Amino acid sequence: MIYSEKVMDHFANPRNVGEIPDADGVGEVGNAKCGDIMKMYIKVNDGIITDVKFKTFGCGAAVATSSMATELIKGKPIEEALKLTNKAVVEALDGLPAVKLHCSVLAEQAMKAALADYYKRQGVDPALIIGDLGASDVCEI
Repeated sequence: MIYSEKVMDHFANPRNVGEIPDADGVGEVGNAKCGDIMKMYIKVNDGIITDVKFKTFGCGAAVATSSMATELIKGKPIEEALKLTNKAVVEALDGLPAVKLHCSVLAEQAMKAALADYYKRQGVDPALIIGDLGASDVCEI
């Protein structure tokens, strides 16, 4: 499999790794079939995602997509973060092999799950804002 330089860089030097103990939202998604599990933590202040961290158990593409997703939403308003798609993550990484596209979907779902948790903690039904989070069974394996 051929990975772009950006994928290799985010795999070798992932950004925003770790946990936020007092996170405002935590989302975990995973797929037992391929073994990728992503957990994302967000800190929100005045509608802005001021900090985001992740922990990912999985392949290099899973780590790279998690890292890039956090970079794309950090410092952004929640409304902008909600527009992040797996395609945007793939484009920001200069592409992924077809068999690894599910990793970008998991990264998008982890971010949306963290935002859904944030809304729940605020007493807001996340389905009204985020909609259906979709199935997490996205593996092609």
